[in-house]
Amino acid sequence: MTGNPVHDFIFHSTLDGVLVANRQQIIEQINPAAAAMLGITVEETINKKPEEVFRHNPALVNLFARSGDQTLNVRLPKRRFALGIAASLPDGGRIVLLQDITEKQELESRRESLLKTISHDLRNPISALSGFSDLIDKFGELNPQQQKFLIRIRQTATKLYDLVEELVDLAWIEAGMPLAHRPIELGQIIASTVNELSSVALERRMTIAVSLQDPMPLVMGDPERIKIVTHNILHNALIYSEPEQTVAIHAWGDEHEAYVSVADRGIGIADDELELIFDRMYRSRDERVRDTPGGGLGLTVAKTIIARHGGAIWASSNLGVGSTFTFVLPAVRS
Repeated sequence: MTGNPVHDFIFHSTLDGVLVANRQQIIEQINPAAAAMLGITVEETINKKPEEVFRHNPALVNLFARSGDQTLNVRLPKRRFALGIAASLPDGGRIVLLQDITEKQELESRRESLLKTISHDLRNPISALSGFSDLIDKFGELNPQQQKFLIRIRQTATKLYDLVEELVDLAWIEAGMPLAHRPIELGQIIASTVNELSSVALERRMTIAVSLQDPMPLVMGDPERIKIVTHNILHNALIYSEPEQTVAIHAWGDEHEAYVSVADRGIGIADDELELIFDRMYRSRDERVRDTPGGGLGLTVAKTIIARHGGAIWASSNLGVGSTFTFVLPAVRS
Protein backbone atom coordinates (compact mmCIF):
# COMPACT_ATOMS: atom_id res chain seq x y z
CA MET A 1 0.00 0.00 0.00
CA THR A 2 1.30 3.46 -0.90
CA GLY A 3 -0.88 5.53 1.42
CA ASN A 4 -2.24 7.37 -1.60
CA PRO A 5 -5.90 6.36 -2.00
CA VAL A 6 -5.94 7.02 -5.75
CA HIS A 7 -2.81 4.95 -6.37
CA ASP A 8 -4.09 2.19 -4.10
CA PHE A 9 -7.43 2.09 -5.91
CA ILE A 10 -5.73 1.79 -9.33
CA PHE A 11 -3.27 -0.80 -8.00
CA HIS A 12 -6.04 -3.06 -6.72
CA SER A 13 -8.63 -2.56 -9.47
CA THR A 14 -6.58 -2.58 -12.68
CA LEU A 15 -6.81 -5.65 -14.91
CA ASP A 16 -3.06 -5.49 -15.56
CA GLY A 17 -0.74 -7.30 -13.22
CA VAL A 18 1.67 -5.15 -11.17
CA LEU A 19 4.63 -6.36 -9.11
CA VAL A 20 7.13 -4.17 -7.24
CA ALA A 21 10.53 -5.25 -5.88
CA ASN A 22 12.97 -3.23 -3.78
CA ARG A 23 16.64 -2.63 -4.61
CA GLN A 24 17.55 -5.93 -2.89
CA GLN A 25 15.23 -7.67 -5.36
CA ILE A 26 12.68 -8.58 -2.71
CA ILE A 27 9.08 -8.47 -3.92
CA GLU A 28 7.22 -5.97 -1.76
CA GLN A 29 3.94 -5.60 -3.66
CA ILE A 30 1.78 -7.68 -5.98
CA ASN A 31 -1.74 -6.74 -6.99
CA PRO A 32 -4.71 -9.14 -7.30
CA ALA A 33 -4.55 -9.14 -11.11
CA ALA A 34 -0.90 -10.30 -11.12
CA ALA A 35 -1.63 -13.00 -8.54
CA ALA A 36 -4.55 -14.29 -10.62
CA MET A 37 -2.52 -14.25 -13.87
CA LEU A 38 0.38 -16.13 -12.31
CA GLY A 39 -1.74 -18.60 -10.34
CA ILE A 40 -0.25 -17.67 -6.95
CA THR A 41 -1.37 -15.93 -3.78
CA VAL A 42 -0.13 -12.65 -2.41
CA GLU A 43 1.19 -14.46 0.67
CA GLU A 44 3.30 -16.81 -1.48
CA THR A 45 5.01 -13.83 -3.12
CA ILE A 46 5.60 -11.01 -0.66
CA ASN A 47 9.10 -10.74 0.90
CA LYS A 48 10.57 -13.29 -1.47
CA LYS A 49 12.98 -13.02 -4.38
CA PRO A 50 11.58 -13.46 -7.91
CA GLU A 51 13.76 -16.51 -8.59
CA GLU A 52 12.27 -18.24 -5.54
CA VAL A 53 8.67 -17.67 -6.58
CA PHE A 54 9.02 -17.80 -10.37
CA ARG A 55 11.87 -20.27 -10.84
CA HIS A 56 9.92 -21.94 -13.69
CA ASN A 57 9.34 -18.62 -15.44
CA PRO A 58 12.77 -17.31 -16.56
CA ALA A 59 11.34 -14.45 -18.63
CA LEU A 60 9.58 -12.99 -15.58
CA VAL A 61 12.72 -13.41 -13.44
CA ASN A 62 14.75 -11.60 -16.11
CA LEU A 63 12.40 -8.61 -15.98
CA PHE A 64 13.35 -8.16 -12.33
CA ALA A 65 17.05 -8.94 -12.80
CA ARG A 66 17.80 -6.57 -15.69
CA SER A 67 18.26 -2.82 -15.40
CA GLY A 68 16.52 -0.08 -17.38
CA ASP A 69 13.35 -0.47 -19.41
CA GLN A 70 12.68 -4.01 -20.62
CA THR A 71 9.90 -5.74 -22.56
CA LEU A 72 9.54 -9.53 -22.77
CA ASN A 73 6.82 -12.06 -23.51
CA VAL A 74 5.94 -13.98 -20.35
CA ARG A 75 4.28 -17.38 -20.21
CA LEU A 76 1.31 -17.67 -17.88
CA PRO A 77 -0.43 -20.82 -16.59
CA LYS A 78 -3.09 -22.52 -18.71
CA ARG A 79 -1.32 -21.70 -21.99
CA ARG A 80 -1.80 -17.98 -21.68
CA PHE A 81 0.68 -15.21 -22.47
CA ALA A 82 1.42 -11.75 -21.13
CA LEU A 83 3.47 -8.84 -22.34
CA GLY A 84 5.87 -8.02 -19.51
CA ILE A 85 7.09 -4.43 -19.20
CA ALA A 86 9.68 -3.55 -16.55
CA ALA A 87 11.29 -0.30 -15.43
CA SER A 88 13.69 0.81 -12.72
CA LEU A 89 12.40 2.92 -9.84
CA PRO A 90 14.22 5.98 -8.43
CA ASP A 91 15.13 4.07 -5.26
CA GLY A 92 16.75 1.26 -7.27
CA GLY A 93 13.80 -1.10 -7.16
CA ARG A 94 11.90 -2.58 -10.09
CA ILE A 95 8.28 -2.39 -11.20
CA VAL A 96 6.87 -5.02 -13.57
CA LEU A 97 3.61 -4.64 -15.49
CA LEU A 98 1.90 -7.71 -17.01
CA GLN A 99 -0.71 -7.33 -19.78
CA ASP A 100 -2.55 -10.49 -20.83
CA ILE A 101 -2.25 -10.68 -24.63
CA THR A 102 -3.59 -14.22 -25.13
CA GLU A 103 -6.75 -13.18 -26.96
CA LYS A 104 -4.83 -10.71 -29.10
CA GLN A 105 -2.35 -13.39 -30.18
CA GLU A 106 -5.16 -15.84 -30.93
CA LEU A 107 -6.95 -13.21 -33.02
CA GLU A 108 -3.77 -12.46 -34.96
CA SER A 109 -3.27 -16.18 -35.56
CA ARG A 110 -6.83 -16.58 -36.86
CA ARG A 111 -6.45 -13.53 -39.10
CA GLU A 112 -3.19 -14.88 -40.49
CA SER A 113 -4.77 -18.28 -41.16
CA LEU A 114 -7.77 -16.68 -42.87
CA LEU A 115 -5.60 -14.49 -45.09
CA LYS A 116 -3.45 -17.46 -46.10
CA THR A 117 -6.56 -19.49 -46.95
CA ILE A 118 -8.09 -16.68 -49.00
CA SER A 119 -4.79 -16.10 -50.78
CA HIS A 120 -4.43 -19.80 -51.60
CA ASP A 121 -8.03 -20.22 -52.76
CA LEU A 122 -7.84 -17.18 -55.04
CA ARG A 123 -4.40 -17.82 -56.47
CA ASN A 124 -4.90 -21.48 -57.36
CA PRO A 125 -7.59 -21.13 -60.06
CA ILE A 126 -5.76 -18.17 -61.60
CA SER A 127 -2.53 -20.15 -61.73
CA ALA A 128 -4.40 -23.05 -63.33
CA LEU A 129 -5.91 -20.72 -65.93
CA SER A 130 -2.50 -19.31 -66.74
CA GLY A 131 -0.93 -22.77 -66.90
CA PHE A 132 -3.56 -24.22 -69.21
CA SER A 133 -3.31 -21.20 -71.51
CA ASP A 134 0.39 -21.95 -71.93
CA LEU A 135 -0.48 -25.47 -73.12
CA ILE A 136 -3.08 -24.52 -75.72
CA ASP A 137 -0.71 -23.60 -78.54
CA LYS A 138 1.27 -26.82 -78.00
CA PHE A 139 -1.61 -28.87 -79.45
CA GLY A 140 -1.46 -27.32 -82.86
CA GLU A 141 -1.15 -24.08 -84.76
CA LEU A 142 -3.69 -21.39 -83.86
CA ASN A 143 -5.32 -19.05 -86.31
CA PRO A 144 -4.95 -15.27 -85.81
CA GLN A 145 -8.25 -14.91 -83.97
CA GLN A 146 -7.42 -17.79 -81.63
CA GLN A 147 -4.00 -16.25 -80.97
CA LYS A 148 -5.70 -12.97 -80.12
CA PHE A 149 -8.05 -14.69 -77.66
CA LEU A 150 -5.15 -16.59 -76.09
CA ILE A 151 -3.18 -13.38 -75.54
CA ARG A 152 -6.23 -11.81 -73.90
CA ILE A 153 -6.63 -14.83 -71.60
CA ARG A 154 -3.01 -14.57 -70.50
CA GLN A 155 -3.23 -10.82 -69.93
CA THR A 156 -6.42 -11.22 -67.90
CA ALA A 157 -4.91 -14.01 -65.79
CA THR A 158 -1.86 -11.86 -65.08
CA LYS A 159 -4.03 -8.89 -64.15
CA LEU A 160 -6.16 -11.02 -61.83
CA TYR A 161 -3.11 -12.54 -60.15
CA ASP A 162 -1.57 -9.10 -59.57
CA LEU A 163 -4.87 -7.83 -58.17
CA VAL A 164 -5.09 -10.77 -55.75
CA GLU A 165 -1.52 -10.10 -54.60
CA GLU A 166 -2.36 -6.46 -53.92
CA LEU A 167 -5.63 -7.34 -52.13
CA VAL A 168 -3.87 -9.83 -49.87
CA ASP A 169 -1.04 -7.40 -49.11
CA LEU A 170 -3.51 -4.63 -48.27
CA ALA A 171 -5.71 -6.91 -46.17
CA TRP A 172 -2.66 -8.16 -44.28
CA ILE A 173 -1.46 -4.66 -43.41
CA GLU A 174 -4.89 -3.18 -42.64
CA ALA A 175 -5.73 -6.14 -40.41
CA GLY A 176 -2.92 -4.96 -38.16
CA MET A 177 -0.87 -8.10 -38.64
CA PRO A 178 2.52 -7.87 -36.93
CA LEU A 179 5.47 -6.68 -38.98
CA ALA A 180 9.03 -7.90 -38.69
CA HIS A 181 11.25 -5.48 -36.82
CA ARG A 182 14.90 -5.63 -37.79
CA PRO A 183 17.52 -3.41 -39.46
CA ILE A 184 17.02 -3.03 -43.22
CA GLU A 185 19.68 -2.36 -45.84
CA LEU A 186 17.76 -0.29 -48.38
CA GLY A 187 20.54 -0.78 -50.92
CA GLN A 188 19.94 -4.54 -50.85
CA ILE A 189 16.17 -4.05 -51.15
CA ILE A 190 16.65 -1.80 -54.19
CA ALA A 191 19.14 -4.15 -55.86
CA SER A 192 16.82 -7.13 -55.43
CA THR A 193 13.83 -5.17 -56.77
CA VAL A 194 15.76 -3.95 -59.81
CA ASN A 195 16.85 -7.52 -60.52
CA GLU A 196 13.25 -8.79 -60.30
CA LEU A 197 11.98 -6.10 -62.69
CA SER A 198 14.85 -6.30 -65.16
CA SER A 199 12.72 -8.49 -67.47
CA VAL A 200 10.00 -5.81 -67.58
CA ALA A 201 12.62 -3.18 -68.43
CA LEU A 202 14.15 -5.43 -71.07
CA GLU A 203 10.78 -6.13 -72.69
CA ARG A 204 10.12 -2.38 -72.93
CA ARG A 205 13.73 -1.62 -73.98
CA MET A 206 14.16 0.58 -70.91
CA THR A 207 17.08 1.30 -68.59
CA ILE A 208 16.98 1.44 -64.80
CA ALA A 209 19.60 3.87 -63.45
CA VAL A 210 20.46 3.35 -59.77
CA SER A 211 22.16 5.93 -57.56
CA LEU A 212 22.80 5.03 -53.91
CA GLN A 213 24.46 7.05 -51.20
CA ASP A 214 27.35 5.12 -49.66
CA PRO A 215 26.88 4.35 -46.86
CA MET A 216 23.11 4.41 -46.61
CA PRO A 217 21.55 4.75 -43.15
CA LEU A 218 19.79 1.67 -41.87
CA VAL A 219 16.04 1.70 -41.25
CA MET A 220 14.08 -0.55 -38.93
CA GLY A 221 11.12 -2.61 -40.09
CA ASP A 222 9.90 -5.46 -42.24
CA PRO A 223 12.17 -6.02 -45.29
CA GLU A 224 9.53 -7.98 -47.25
CA ARG A 225 6.98 -5.19 -46.87
CA ILE A 226 9.43 -2.42 -47.75
CA LYS A 227 10.38 -4.42 -50.83
CA ILE A 228 6.70 -4.45 -51.86
CA VAL A 229 6.78 -0.64 -51.74
CA THR A 230 9.89 -0.34 -53.93
CA HIS A 231 8.53 -2.98 -56.30
CA ASN A 232 5.18 -1.23 -56.70
CA ILE A 233 6.53 2.24 -57.43
CA LEU A 234 9.36 1.00 -59.69
CA HIS A 235 6.98 -1.27 -61.60
CA ASN A 236 4.60 1.65 -62.09
CA ALA A 237 7.43 3.80 -63.40
CA LEU A 238 8.31 1.15 -65.97
CA ILE A 239 4.82 0.44 -67.26
CA TYR A 240 3.63 4.06 -67.34
CA SER A 241 6.68 5.30 -69.26
CA GLU A 242 7.16 5.24 -72.99
CA PRO A 243 9.49 2.47 -74.24
CA GLU A 244 13.22 3.18 -74.55
CA GLN A 245 13.20 5.63 -71.63
CA THR A 246 15.29 5.64 -68.44
CA VAL A 247 13.83 5.23 -64.97
CA ALA A 248 16.04 6.55 -62.16
CA ILE A 249 15.99 5.22 -58.59
CA HIS A 250 17.91 7.24 -56.02
CA ALA A 251 18.48 6.62 -52.30
CA TRP A 252 20.04 8.92 -49.74
CA GLY A 253 19.72 9.92 -46.09
CA ASP A 254 21.30 11.07 -42.85
CA GLU A 255 21.30 10.02 -39.21
CA HIS A 256 17.61 10.89 -38.89
CA GLU A 257 15.91 9.75 -42.11
CA ALA A 258 16.38 7.63 -45.23
CA TYR A 259 14.84 8.52 -48.58
CA VAL A 260 14.13 6.53 -51.74
CA SER A 261 12.83 8.16 -54.93
CA VAL A 262 11.85 6.74 -58.32
CA ALA A 263 11.68 9.16 -61.27
CA ASP A 264 10.27 8.36 -64.70
CA ARG A 265 9.72 10.12 -67.98
CA GLY A 266 6.21 8.88 -68.36
CA ILE A 267 2.81 10.34 -69.04
CA GLY A 268 2.73 12.30 -65.79
CA ILE A 269 -0.14 12.96 -63.39
CA ALA A 270 -2.53 15.91 -63.37
CA ASP A 271 -2.24 18.22 -60.34
CA ASP A 272 -5.78 17.49 -59.17
CA GLU A 273 -5.06 13.75 -59.15
CA LEU A 274 -1.80 13.76 -57.17
CA GLU A 275 -3.54 13.22 -53.82
CA LEU A 276 -6.10 10.81 -55.26
CA ILE A 277 -3.63 8.29 -56.70
CA PHE A 278 -3.01 6.79 -53.25
CA ASP A 279 -6.73 6.11 -52.73
CA ARG A 280 -7.99 2.55 -52.93
CA MET A 281 -8.92 1.40 -56.47
CA TYR A 282 -8.38 4.87 -57.93
CA ARG A 283 -7.67 4.91 -61.66
CA SER A 284 -6.68 8.06 -63.49
CA ARG A 285 -9.02 9.71 -65.96
CA ASP A 286 -6.20 9.52 -68.53
CA GLU A 287 -7.07 6.84 -71.11
CA ARG A 288 -3.41 5.85 -71.37
CA VAL A 289 -3.47 4.86 -67.71
CA ARG A 290 -6.78 3.04 -68.00
CA ASP A 291 -5.39 1.00 -70.90
CA THR A 292 -2.44 -0.14 -68.74
CA PRO A 293 -2.94 -3.30 -66.63
CA GLY A 294 -3.33 -2.67 -62.92
CA GLY A 295 -5.84 -3.02 -60.09
CA GLY A 296 -5.46 0.44 -58.60
CA LEU A 297 -4.18 -0.89 -55.26
CA GLY A 298 -0.40 -0.77 -55.62
CA LEU A 299 0.02 2.77 -54.32
CA THR A 300 -2.57 2.23 -51.58
CA VAL A 301 -0.56 -0.78 -50.39
CA ALA A 302 2.67 1.25 -50.55
CA LYS A 303 1.20 4.14 -48.54
CA THR A 304 -0.24 1.80 -45.89
CA ILE A 305 3.05 -0.06 -45.45
CA ILE A 306 5.09 3.14 -45.18
CA ALA A 307 2.61 4.57 -42.65
CA ARG A 308 2.94 1.40 -40.52
CA HIS A 309 6.70 2.04 -40.49
CA GLY A 310 6.32 5.63 -39.31
CA GLY A 311 7.24 7.14 -42.68
CA ALA A 312 5.60 9.07 -45.49
CA ILE A 313 5.23 8.73 -49.27
CA TRP A 314 4.31 11.37 -51.84
CA ALA A 315 4.45 12.15 -55.56
CA SER A 316 5.38 15.13 -57.70
CA SER A 317 4.66 15.27 -61.41
CA ASN A 318 4.55 17.30 -64.60
CA LEU A 319 1.86 16.18 -67.01
CA GLY A 320 3.43 14.84 -70.18
CA VAL A 321 6.94 15.02 -68.69
CA GLY A 322 7.11 12.45 -65.90
CA SER A 323 6.63 11.70 -62.21
CA THR A 324 8.75 11.20 -59.11
CA PHE A 325 7.60 9.07 -56.18
CA THR A 326 9.48 9.44 -52.91
CA PHE A 327 9.20 7.74 -49.55
CA VAL A 328 11.00 8.47 -46.31
CA LEU A 329 11.57 6.25 -43.28
CA PRO A 330 13.09 6.95 -39.85
CA ALA A 331 16.75 5.95 -39.74
CA VAL A 332 18.22 3.74 -37.04
CA ARG A 333 20.11 6.02 -34.72
CA SER A 334 23.46 4.76 -33.52
